[in-house]
Amino acid sequence: MQKGMASPTTFSLMLHFLLLILCSSFHQPSLAFTSQEYQEALEKSILFFEGQRSGKLPSNQRLTWRADSGLSDGSSYHVNLVGGYYDAGDNVKFGLPMAFTTTLLAWSVIEFGSSMMDQIENARAAIRWSTDYLLKAATTTPDTLYVQVGDPNMDHKCWERPEDMDTPRNVYKVSAQNPGSDVAAETAAALAASSIVFGDSDPAYSSKLLQAAIKVFNFADRYRGSYSDSLGSVVCPFYCSYSGYHDELLWGASWIYKASGTSSYMQYIRSNGHILGADDDGFSFSWDDKRPGTKILLSKEFLEKNSEEFQLYKAHSDNYICSLMSGIPGSQAQYTRGGLLYKGSESNLQYVTSTSLLLLTYAKYLSANGGVVRCGTSTVTGENLVTLAKTQVDYILGDNPRKMSYMVGFGENYPKHVHHRGSSLPSVRARTQHISCNEGFQYLYAGSPNPNELVGAIVGGPDSNDNFSDYRNNYQQSEPATYINAPFVGAVAYFSAKPPTYY
Repeated sequence: MQKGMASPTTFSLMLHFLLLILCSSFHQPSLAFTSQEYQEALEKSILFFEGQRSGKLPSNQRLTWRADSGLSDGSSYHVNLVGGYYDAGDNVKFGLPMAFTTTLLAWSVIEFGSSMMDQIENARAAIRWSTDYLLKAATTTPDTLYVQVGDPNMDHKCWERPEDMDTPRNVYKVSAQNPGSDVAAETAAALAASSIVFGDSDPAYSSKLLQAAIKVFNFADRYRGSYSDSLGSVVCPFYCSYSGYHDELLWGASWIYKASGTSSYMQYIRSNGHILGADDDGFSFSWDDKRPGTKILLSKEFLEKNSEEFQLYKAHSDNYICSLMSGIPGSQAQYTRGGLLYKGSESNLQYVTSTSLLLLTYAKYLSANGGVVRCGTSTVTGENLVTLAKTQVDYILGDNPRKMSYMVGFGENYPKHVHHRGSSLPSVRARTQHISCNEGFQYLYAGSPNPNELVGAIVGGPDSNDNFSDYRNNYQQSEPATYINAPFVGAVAYFSAKPPTYY
Protein backbone atom coordinates (compact mmCIF):
# COMPACT_ATOMS: atom_id res chain seq x y z
CA MET A 1 0.00 0.00 0.00
CA GLN A 2 1.37 3.43 -0.92
CA LYS A 3 2.43 5.72 1.85
CA GLY A 4 -0.35 8.07 2.94
CA MET A 5 -3.17 5.99 1.37
CA ALA A 6 -5.97 5.03 3.75
CA SER A 7 -6.86 1.38 4.07
CA PRO A 8 -10.06 -0.02 2.50
CA THR A 9 -11.40 -0.45 6.02
CA THR A 10 -10.81 3.24 6.70
CA PHE A 11 -12.59 4.17 3.49
CA SER A 12 -15.50 1.93 4.43
CA LEU A 13 -15.78 3.67 7.79
CA MET A 14 -15.57 7.06 6.10
CA LEU A 15 -18.33 6.06 3.70
CA HIS A 16 -20.50 4.79 6.53
CA PHE A 17 -19.99 8.13 8.27
CA LEU A 18 -20.97 9.98 5.08
CA LEU A 19 -24.11 7.88 4.80
CA LEU A 20 -25.02 8.68 8.39
CA ILE A 21 -24.57 12.36 7.58
CA LEU A 22 -26.78 11.99 4.51
CA CYS A 23 -29.40 10.13 6.48
CA SER A 24 -29.56 12.38 9.52
CA SER A 25 -27.97 15.80 9.17
CA PHE A 26 -30.68 17.43 7.08
CA HIS A 27 -33.39 16.74 9.64
CA GLN A 28 -33.37 14.93 12.91
CA PRO A 29 -35.19 11.59 12.57
CA SER A 30 -37.98 11.34 15.09
CA LEU A 31 -39.77 8.25 13.85
CA ALA A 32 -38.40 4.79 14.49
CA PHE A 33 -40.66 2.33 12.70
CA THR A 34 -41.23 -1.07 14.25
CA SER A 35 -41.45 -4.39 12.43
CA GLN A 36 -45.21 -4.27 13.00
CA GLU A 37 -45.44 -0.88 11.31
CA TYR A 38 -43.46 -2.14 8.32
CA GLN A 39 -45.81 -5.12 8.21
CA GLU A 40 -48.76 -2.71 8.17
CA ALA A 41 -47.14 -0.79 5.33
CA LEU A 42 -46.57 -4.06 3.46
CA GLU A 43 -50.20 -5.07 3.79
CA LYS A 44 -51.42 -1.67 2.62
CA SER A 45 -48.94 -1.41 -0.25
CA ILE A 46 -50.41 -4.63 -1.66
CA LEU A 47 -54.00 -3.68 -0.85
CA PHE A 48 -53.63 -0.63 -3.10
CA PHE A 49 -53.66 -2.87 -6.17
CA GLU A 50 -57.26 -3.86 -5.45
CA GLY A 51 -58.21 -0.24 -6.01
CA GLN A 52 -56.62 -0.36 -9.47
CA ARG A 53 -58.40 -3.49 -10.66
CA SER A 54 -60.29 -3.54 -13.91
CA GLY A 55 -62.79 -6.27 -14.76
CA LYS A 56 -65.14 -8.35 -12.65
CA LEU A 57 -64.14 -8.08 -9.02
CA PRO A 58 -63.94 -11.21 -6.86
CA SER A 59 -66.07 -11.86 -3.80
CA ASN A 60 -63.07 -11.27 -1.52
CA GLN A 61 -62.44 -7.75 -2.84
CA ARG A 62 -61.43 -5.71 0.21
CA LEU A 63 -61.67 -2.16 -1.17
CA THR A 64 -65.44 -2.40 -1.44
CA TRP A 65 -66.03 1.09 -2.81
CA ARG A 66 -64.83 -0.29 -6.14
CA ALA A 67 -67.13 -2.36 -8.41
CA ASP A 68 -66.97 -4.15 -11.77
CA SER A 69 -65.68 -2.13 -14.72
CA GLY A 70 -64.49 -2.62 -18.28
CA LEU A 71 -66.47 -5.84 -18.67
CA SER A 72 -66.65 -5.53 -22.45
CA ASP A 73 -63.02 -4.55 -23.01
CA GLY A 74 -61.87 -6.00 -26.33
CA SER A 75 -65.28 -7.32 -27.36
CA SER A 76 -65.67 -4.99 -30.34
CA TYR A 77 -62.36 -6.39 -31.60
CA HIS A 78 -63.49 -9.98 -30.92
CA VAL A 79 -60.91 -10.48 -28.20
CA ASN A 80 -61.32 -10.84 -24.43
CA LEU A 81 -59.26 -8.14 -22.71
CA VAL A 82 -61.23 -7.95 -19.49
CA GLY A 83 -59.13 -7.52 -16.36
CA GLY A 84 -55.73 -6.07 -15.63
CA TYR A 85 -54.94 -2.77 -13.93
CA TYR A 86 -55.56 0.89 -14.51
CA ASP A 87 -52.09 2.40 -14.37
CA ALA A 88 -52.69 5.41 -12.14
CA GLY A 89 -55.54 7.86 -11.57
CA ASP A 90 -57.14 7.37 -14.98
CA ASN A 91 -59.12 4.57 -16.61
CA VAL A 92 -56.72 3.41 -19.32
CA LYS A 93 -54.96 0.06 -19.32
CA PHE A 94 -51.45 0.83 -20.56
CA GLY A 95 -49.47 -2.33 -21.35
CA LEU A 96 -45.92 -1.09 -20.78
CA PRO A 97 -46.32 0.19 -17.21
CA MET A 98 -48.64 -2.72 -16.35
CA ALA A 99 -46.03 -5.24 -17.44
CA PHE A 100 -43.24 -3.40 -15.61
CA THR A 101 -45.40 -3.25 -12.48
CA THR A 102 -45.88 -7.01 -12.73
CA THR A 103 -42.17 -7.69 -13.18
CA LEU A 104 -41.31 -5.66 -10.08
CA LEU A 105 -44.08 -7.21 -8.00
CA ALA A 106 -42.73 -10.61 -9.00
CA TRP A 107 -39.13 -9.58 -8.26
CA SER A 108 -40.26 -8.32 -4.85
CA VAL A 109 -41.71 -11.75 -4.07
CA ILE A 110 -38.74 -13.63 -5.52
CA GLU A 111 -36.24 -11.78 -3.35
CA PHE A 112 -38.26 -10.96 -0.23
CA GLY A 113 -41.32 -13.20 -0.31
CA SER A 114 -39.97 -15.17 2.64
CA SER A 115 -40.45 -12.02 4.73
CA MET A 116 -44.05 -11.43 3.65
CA MET A 117 -45.59 -13.98 6.02
CA ASP A 118 -49.38 -13.70 5.93
CA GLN A 119 -49.22 -11.26 2.99
CA ILE A 120 -47.65 -13.66 0.51
CA GLU A 121 -51.02 -14.86 -0.80
CA ASN A 122 -52.19 -11.28 -1.29
CA ALA A 123 -48.96 -10.52 -3.15
CA ARG A 124 -49.46 -13.52 -5.43
CA ALA A 125 -53.07 -12.45 -6.03
CA ALA A 126 -51.88 -8.97 -7.05
CA ILE A 127 -49.47 -10.52 -9.54
CA ARG A 128 -52.02 -12.99 -10.87
CA TRP A 129 -54.58 -10.25 -11.52
CA SER A 130 -52.13 -8.85 -14.01
CA THR A 131 -50.68 -12.05 -15.46
CA ASP A 132 -54.16 -13.42 -16.22
CA TYR A 133 -54.68 -10.31 -18.34
CA LEU A 134 -51.21 -10.37 -19.91
CA LEU A 135 -51.71 -14.00 -20.92
CA LYS A 136 -54.83 -13.03 -22.86
CA ALA A 137 -53.05 -10.05 -24.41
CA ALA A 138 -50.07 -12.15 -25.46
CA THR A 139 -51.56 -15.45 -26.62
CA THR A 140 -54.88 -14.65 -28.28
CA THR A 141 -53.55 -13.86 -31.77
CA PRO A 142 -50.29 -15.14 -33.35
CA ASP A 143 -47.52 -12.54 -33.76
CA THR A 144 -49.70 -9.97 -32.01
CA LEU A 145 -49.61 -8.41 -28.57
CA TYR A 146 -52.51 -6.30 -27.33
CA VAL A 147 -50.88 -3.43 -25.46
CA GLN A 148 -53.59 -0.96 -24.51
CA VAL A 149 -57.28 -0.57 -23.87
CA GLY A 150 -58.74 2.92 -23.88
CA ASP A 151 -58.06 6.12 -25.81
CA PRO A 152 -55.96 8.18 -23.37
CA ASN A 153 -56.65 11.46 -25.13
CA MET A 154 -60.39 10.96 -24.73
CA ASP A 155 -60.11 9.45 -21.27
CA HIS A 156 -58.13 12.42 -19.97
CA LYS A 157 -60.89 14.78 -21.11
CA CYS A 158 -63.23 13.13 -18.61
CA TRP A 159 -63.31 12.75 -14.85
CA GLU A 160 -65.46 9.71 -14.21
CA ARG A 161 -65.52 6.48 -12.24
CA PRO A 162 -64.21 3.39 -14.01
CA GLU A 163 -67.64 1.85 -13.32
CA ASP A 164 -69.21 4.66 -15.41
CA MET A 165 -66.80 4.74 -18.33
CA ASP A 166 -68.40 5.87 -21.57
CA THR A 167 -65.22 6.96 -23.34
CA PRO A 168 -64.01 4.83 -26.28
CA ARG A 169 -62.45 1.54 -25.20
CA ASN A 170 -60.28 1.32 -28.28
CA VAL A 171 -57.85 -1.59 -28.39
CA TYR A 172 -54.29 -1.12 -29.59
CA LYS A 173 -51.81 -3.79 -30.57
CA VAL A 174 -48.31 -4.35 -31.90
CA SER A 175 -47.67 -6.88 -34.64
CA ALA A 176 -45.16 -8.03 -37.21
CA GLN A 177 -46.12 -5.05 -39.37
CA ASN A 178 -46.20 -2.57 -36.47
CA PRO A 179 -43.63 -3.84 -33.97
CA GLY A 180 -43.25 -3.00 -30.31
CA SER A 181 -40.18 -4.78 -28.98
CA ASP A 182 -40.10 -2.65 -25.84
CA VAL A 183 -43.59 -3.44 -24.60
CA ALA A 184 -43.40 -7.05 -25.85
CA ALA A 185 -40.06 -7.79 -24.16
CA GLU A 186 -41.28 -6.18 -20.92
CA THR A 187 -44.36 -8.38 -21.11
CA ALA A 188 -42.05 -11.38 -21.55
CA ALA A 189 -40.09 -10.27 -18.48
CA ALA A 190 -43.31 -9.97 -16.46
CA LEU A 191 -44.53 -13.42 -17.44
CA ALA A 192 -41.14 -15.04 -16.86
CA ALA A 193 -40.58 -13.42 -13.46
CA SER A 194 -44.11 -14.34 -12.42
CA SER A 195 -43.54 -17.94 -13.48
CA ILE A 196 -40.86 -18.11 -10.76
CA VAL A 197 -43.34 -16.80 -8.18
CA PHE A 198 -45.84 -19.57 -8.96
CA GLY A 199 -43.28 -22.34 -9.42
CA ASP A 200 -44.12 -24.04 -6.13
CA SER A 201 -47.69 -22.92 -5.42
CA ASP A 202 -49.11 -23.55 -8.92
CA PRO A 203 -46.66 -25.38 -11.20
CA ALA A 204 -49.13 -25.70 -14.09
CA TYR A 205 -49.80 -21.96 -14.10
CA SER A 206 -46.07 -21.30 -13.77
CA SER A 207 -45.37 -23.40 -16.84
CA LYS A 208 -48.09 -21.61 -18.79
CA LEU A 209 -46.57 -18.24 -17.91
CA LEU A 210 -43.08 -19.30 -18.94
CA GLN A 211 -44.22 -20.69 -22.29
CA ALA A 212 -46.09 -17.46 -23.00
CA ALA A 213 -43.01 -15.46 -21.99
CA ILE A 214 -40.85 -17.36 -24.47
CA LYS A 215 -43.40 -16.88 -27.23
CA VAL A 216 -43.80 -13.16 -26.74
CA PHE A 217 -40.06 -12.63 -26.35
CA ASN A 218 -39.42 -14.38 -29.66
CA PHE A 219 -41.98 -12.06 -31.22
CA ALA A 220 -40.28 -9.02 -29.66
CA ASP A 221 -36.88 -10.10 -30.92
CA ARG A 222 -37.96 -11.19 -34.39
CA TYR A 223 -39.89 -8.02 -35.23
CA ARG A 224 -37.77 -5.24 -33.81
CA GLY A 225 -39.02 -1.71 -33.38
CA SER A 226 -40.36 0.70 -30.80
CA TYR A 227 -44.05 0.74 -29.99
CA SER A 228 -43.85 4.53 -29.82
CA ASP A 229 -43.17 4.56 -33.56
CA SER A 230 -46.01 2.14 -34.24
CA LEU A 231 -48.67 3.72 -32.02
CA GLY A 232 -47.62 7.36 -31.89
CA SER A 233 -49.95 9.73 -30.04
CA VAL A 234 -51.83 6.86 -28.40
CA VAL A 235 -48.84 6.05 -26.19
CA CYS A 236 -46.92 9.33 -26.41
CA PRO A 237 -46.44 11.41 -24.34
CA PHE A 238 -48.11 9.15 -21.76
CA TYR A 239 -45.75 6.17 -21.86
CA CYS A 240 -43.48 6.96 -24.76
CA SER A 241 -40.48 4.62 -24.97
CA TYR A 242 -37.78 7.25 -24.70
CA SER A 243 -35.01 4.73 -24.00
CA GLY A 244 -35.85 2.60 -27.04
CA TYR A 245 -36.29 -1.16 -26.96
CA HIS A 246 -32.75 -2.53 -26.54
CA ASP A 247 -32.91 -2.36 -22.75
CA GLU A 248 -36.15 -4.35 -22.68
CA LEU A 249 -34.77 -7.09 -24.94
CA LEU A 250 -31.82 -7.66 -22.61
CA TRP A 251 -34.10 -7.42 -19.54
CA GLY A 252 -36.60 -9.89 -21.00
CA ALA A 253 -33.92 -12.40 -22.01
CA SER A 254 -32.39 -12.15 -18.54
CA TRP A 255 -35.67 -12.97 -16.83
CA ILE A 256 -36.41 -15.90 -19.13
CA TYR A 257 -32.95 -17.27 -18.43
CA LYS A 258 -33.51 -16.83 -14.69
CA ALA A 259 -36.91 -18.55 -14.93
CA SER A 260 -35.95 -21.38 -17.29
CA GLY A 261 -32.21 -21.89 -16.91
CA THR A 262 -32.19 -22.55 -20.66
CA SER A 263 -28.68 -22.08 -22.01
CA SER A 264 -29.87 -20.54 -25.27
CA TYR A 265 -30.98 -17.42 -23.35
CA MET A 266 -27.60 -17.23 -21.67
CA GLN A 267 -26.07 -17.43 -25.13
CA TYR A 268 -28.45 -14.72 -26.33
CA ILE A 269 -27.24 -12.45 -23.51
CA ARG A 270 -23.61 -13.21 -24.37
CA SER A 271 -24.10 -12.62 -28.08
CA ASN A 272 -26.38 -9.60 -27.95
CA GLY A 273 -25.48 -7.91 -24.68
CA HIS A 274 -23.04 -5.41 -26.15
CA ILE A 275 -25.54 -4.44 -28.84
CA LEU A 276 -28.42 -4.14 -26.39
CA GLY A 277 -26.78 -1.89 -23.83
CA ALA A 278 -24.58 -4.08 -21.62
CA ASP A 279 -21.82 -1.48 -22.03
CA ASP A 280 -24.06 1.45 -21.11
CA ASP A 281 -24.48 2.87 -17.65
CA GLY A 282 -28.03 3.72 -16.67
CA PHE A 283 -28.76 5.70 -13.55
CA SER A 284 -32.58 5.78 -13.41
CA PHE A 285 -34.55 2.54 -13.14
CA SER A 286 -38.11 3.03 -14.35
CA TRP A 287 -40.92 1.71 -16.54
CA ASP A 288 -38.95 3.16 -19.46
CA ASP A 289 -35.31 2.34 -18.69
CA LYS A 290 -34.42 -1.16 -17.47
CA ARG A 291 -30.62 -0.94 -17.65
CA PRO A 292 -29.81 -0.66 -13.91
CA GLY A 293 -32.22 -3.49 -13.07
CA THR A 294 -30.78 -5.77 -15.74
CA LYS A 295 -27.20 -5.12 -14.58
CA ILE A 296 -28.04 -5.99 -10.99
CA LEU A 297 -30.06 -9.06 -11.99
CA LEU A 298 -27.17 -10.38 -14.10
CA SER A 299 -24.50 -9.39 -11.58
CA LYS A 300 -25.73 -12.31 -9.49
CA GLU A 301 -24.27 -14.63 -12.14
CA PHE A 302 -20.84 -13.12 -11.58
CA LEU A 303 -21.11 -13.03 -7.79
CA GLU A 304 -22.30 -16.63 -7.48
CA LYS A 305 -20.23 -18.26 -10.21
CA ASN A 306 -17.36 -15.78 -10.59
CA SER A 307 -18.04 -15.94 -14.30
CA GLU A 308 -15.64 -13.53 -15.97
CA GLU A 309 -17.98 -12.75 -18.84
CA PHE A 310 -20.50 -11.37 -16.36
CA GLN A 311 -17.97 -9.18 -14.61
CA LEU A 312 -19.16 -6.36 -16.86
CA TYR A 313 -22.61 -6.45 -15.27
CA LYS A 314 -21.11 -6.35 -11.78
CA ALA A 315 -18.96 -3.35 -12.82
CA HIS A 316 -21.95 -1.43 -14.16
CA SER A 317 -24.01 -2.34 -11.09
CA ASP A 318 -21.22 -0.85 -8.99
CA ASN A 319 -21.26 2.30 -11.13
CA TYR A 320 -24.99 2.61 -10.50
CA ILE A 321 -24.50 2.22 -6.75
CA CYS A 322 -21.61 4.71 -6.73
CA SER A 323 -23.83 7.23 -8.50
CA LEU A 324 -26.19 7.14 -5.50
CA MET A 325 -23.57 7.66 -2.80
CA SER A 326 -22.95 11.25 -1.76
CA GLY A 327 -19.40 12.50 -1.42
CA ILE A 328 -17.54 9.68 -3.16
CA PRO A 329 -16.18 9.11 -6.70
CA GLY A 330 -18.95 8.54 -9.21
CA SER A 331 -21.61 10.26 -7.14
CA GLN A 332 -24.18 12.18 -9.14
CA ALA A 333 -27.46 11.72 -7.30
CA GLN A 334 -29.39 14.69 -5.96
CA TYR A 335 -30.97 14.52 -2.51
CA THR A 336 -33.36 16.96 -0.88
CA ARG A 337 -32.40 18.58 2.40
CA GLY A 338 -34.67 16.03 4.04
CA GLY A 339 -32.62 13.20 2.53
CA LEU A 340 -34.93 12.07 -0.31
CA LEU A 341 -33.46 10.91 -3.61
CA TYR A 342 -34.68 13.37 -6.21
CA LYS A 343 -34.80 12.47 -9.90
CA GLY A 344 -37.68 14.44 -11.39
CA SER A 345 -40.53 16.84 -10.74
CA GLU A 346 -43.27 14.44 -11.81
CA SER A 347 -43.91 11.33 -9.74
CA ASN A 348 -40.45 11.39 -8.18
CA LEU A 349 -41.29 8.62 -5.71
CA GLN A 350 -41.36 6.09 -8.57
CA TYR A 351 -37.57 6.46 -8.73
CA VAL A 352 -37.24 6.32 -4.96
CA THR A 353 -39.14 3.04 -4.63
CA SER A 354 -37.46 1.37 -7.63
CA THR A 355 -34.02 2.45 -6.38
CA SER A 356 -34.80 1.11 -2.91
CA LEU A 357 -35.65 -2.32 -4.32
CA LEU A 358 -32.41 -2.39 -6.31
CA LEU A 359 -30.36 -1.32 -3.28
CA LEU A 360 -31.80 -4.09 -1.12
CA THR A 361 -31.58 -6.73 -3.85
CA TYR A 362 -27.96 -5.88 -4.59
CA ALA A 363 -27.19 -5.83 -0.86
CA LYS A 364 -28.63 -9.34 -0.66
CA TYR A 365 -26.53 -10.55 -3.60
CA LEU A 366 -23.37 -8.96 -2.21
CA SER A 367 -23.87 -10.23 1.33
CA ALA A 368 -24.58 -13.78 0.19
CA ASN A 369 -21.34 -13.90 -1.75
CA GLY A 370 -18.96 -11.77 0.30
CA GLY A 371 -18.99 -9.00 -2.28
CA VAL A 372 -18.58 -5.25 -1.98
CA VAL A 373 -18.86 -2.23 -4.27
CA ARG A 374 -15.75 -0.29 -5.26
CA CYS A 375 -16.18 3.42 -5.87
CA GLY A 376 -12.70 4.56 -6.75
CA THR A 377 -10.73 3.89 -3.59
CA SER A 378 -13.86 3.76 -1.44
CA THR A 379 -15.59 0.56 -0.42
CA VAL A 380 -19.37 0.26 -0.14
CA THR A 381 -20.84 -2.69 1.71
CA GLY A 382 -24.24 -4.34 1.61
CA GLU A 383 -24.94 -2.75 4.98
CA ASN A 384 -24.35 0.69 3.47
CA LEU A 385 -26.94 -0.07 0.78
CA VAL A 386 -29.47 -1.22 3.37
CA THR A 387 -28.90 1.98 5.36
CA LEU A 388 -29.54 4.15 2.32
CA ALA A 389 -32.63 2.16 1.32
CA LYS A 390 -34.01 2.50 4.83
CA THR A 391 -33.74 6.29 4.75
CA GLN A 392 -35.81 6.31 1.54
CA VAL A 393 -38.46 3.88 2.79
CA ASP A 394 -38.75 5.71 6.10
CA TYR A 395 -39.01 9.08 4.36
CA ILE A 396 -41.99 7.82 2.38
CA LEU A 397 -43.64 6.48 5.53
CA GLY A 398 -43.32 9.78 7.40
CA ASP A 399 -39.76 10.30 8.62
CA ASN A 400 -39.31 13.56 6.75
CA PRO A 401 -39.34 17.32 7.45
CA ARG A 402 -43.12 17.54 6.98
CA LYS A 403 -43.73 14.46 9.16
CA MET A 404 -46.07 13.35 6.39
CA SER A 405 -46.64 9.83 5.17
CA TYR A 406 -46.85 9.62 1.40
CA MET A 407 -48.76 6.35 1.63
CA VAL A 408 -52.50 6.85 1.87
CA GLY A 409 -53.90 5.38 5.07
CA PHE A 410 -50.55 4.95 6.80
CA GLY A 411 -49.86 7.08 9.87
CA GLU A 412 -51.88 10.08 11.00
CA ASN A 413 -50.87 12.62 8.35
CA TYR A 414 -51.13 11.52 4.71
CA PRO A 415 -52.55 12.85 1.39
CA LYS A 416 -56.32 13.25 1.43
CA HIS A 417 -56.84 14.76 -2.05
CA VAL A 418 -55.37 12.07 -4.25
CA HIS A 419 -55.49 12.55 -8.03
CA HIS A 420 -57.55 9.45 -8.72
CA ARG A 421 -60.95 9.30 -10.36
CA GLY A 422 -62.48 6.38 -8.49
CA SER A 423 -61.20 7.59 -5.13
CA SER A 424 -62.33 11.20 -5.61
CA LEU A 425 -65.87 10.54 -6.89
CA PRO A 426 -68.74 9.11 -4.83
CA SER A 427 -68.63 5.33 -5.11
CA VAL A 428 -71.32 3.50 -7.07
CA ARG A 429 -72.52 2.14 -3.73
CA ALA A 430 -72.98 5.67 -2.35
CA ARG A 431 -74.44 7.11 -5.57
CA THR A 432 -75.85 4.60 -7.98
CA GLN A 433 -76.77 7.16 -10.66
CA HIS A 434 -74.39 7.54 -13.58
CA ILE A 435 -71.91 10.43 -13.26
CA SER A 436 -71.11 11.71 -16.72
CA CYS A 437 -67.77 12.67 -18.22
CA ASN A 438 -68.04 16.41 -17.56
CA GLU A 439 -70.14 16.17 -14.40
CA GLY A 440 -67.23 14.54 -12.62
CA PHE A 441 -64.97 17.58 -12.85
CA GLN A 442 -66.76 19.22 -9.94
CA TYR A 443 -65.21 16.50 -7.77
CA LEU A 444 -61.75 17.02 -9.26
CA TYR A 445 -61.80 20.68 -8.22
CA ALA A 446 -63.62 20.21 -4.92
CA GLY A 447 -61.74 21.12 -1.76
CA SER A 448 -63.11 18.24 0.30
CA PRO A 449 -61.07 15.06 0.90
CA ASN A 450 -61.57 12.05 -1.36
CA PRO A 451 -64.68 10.16 -0.21
CA ASN A 452 -63.06 6.77 -0.89
CA GLU A 453 -59.68 6.07 0.64
CA LEU A 454 -57.26 4.41 -1.79
CA VAL A 455 -55.49 2.65 1.05
CA GLY A 456 -51.82 1.92 0.44
CA ALA A 457 -51.42 4.22 -2.56
CA ILE A 458 -48.05 5.98 -2.71
CA VAL A 459 -48.42 9.33 -4.44
CA GLY A 460 -45.93 11.15 -6.65
CA GLY A 461 -44.40 12.83 -3.63
CA PRO A 462 -42.72 16.06 -2.57
CA ASP A 463 -40.63 18.44 -4.66
CA SER A 464 -36.89 19.12 -4.49
CA ASN A 465 -37.42 21.27 -1.39
CA ASP A 466 -39.41 18.60 0.49
CA ASN A 467 -42.62 20.55 -0.11
CA PHE A 468 -45.89 18.83 -0.95
CA SER A 469 -49.18 20.33 -2.06
CA ASP A 470 -52.11 18.06 -1.16
CA TYR A 471 -54.18 19.30 -4.07
CA ARG A 472 -56.11 16.92 -6.31
CA ASN A 473 -55.32 18.66 -9.58
CA ASN A 474 -51.60 18.64 -8.77
CA TYR A 475 -51.10 15.32 -10.51
CA GLN A 476 -47.30 15.66 -10.51
CA GLN A 477 -47.33 15.21 -6.73
CA SER A 478 -50.69 13.69 -5.84
CA GLU A 479 -51.24 10.93 -8.41
CA PRO A 480 -50.52 7.31 -7.40
CA ALA A 481 -49.35 4.66 -9.86
CA THR A 482 -48.94 0.90 -9.81
CA TYR A 483 -45.24 1.14 -10.66
CA ILE A 484 -44.60 3.35 -7.61
CA ASN A 485 -46.05 0.71 -5.28
CA ALA A 486 -44.71 -2.44 -6.93
CA PRO A 487 -41.03 -2.15 -5.88
CA PHE A 488 -42.03 -0.74 -2.50
CA VAL A 489 -43.72 -4.06 -1.74
CA GLY A 490 -40.34 -5.78 -1.78
CA ALA A 491 -38.53 -3.02 0.09
CA VAL A 492 -41.01 -2.81 2.96
CA ALA A 493 -41.20 -6.61 3.14
CA TYR A 494 -37.47 -6.66 3.78
CA PHE A 495 -37.72 -4.22 6.67
CA SER A 496 -40.81 -5.87 8.14
CA ALA A 497 -38.69 -8.91 8.96
CA LYS A 498 -35.76 -7.08 10.50
CA PRO A 499 -35.75 -6.03 14.17
CA PRO A 500 -34.94 -2.33 14.77
CA THR A 501 -31.66 -3.28 16.46
CA TYR A 502 -30.36 -4.46 13.10
CA TYR A 503 -29.63 -0.86 12.25
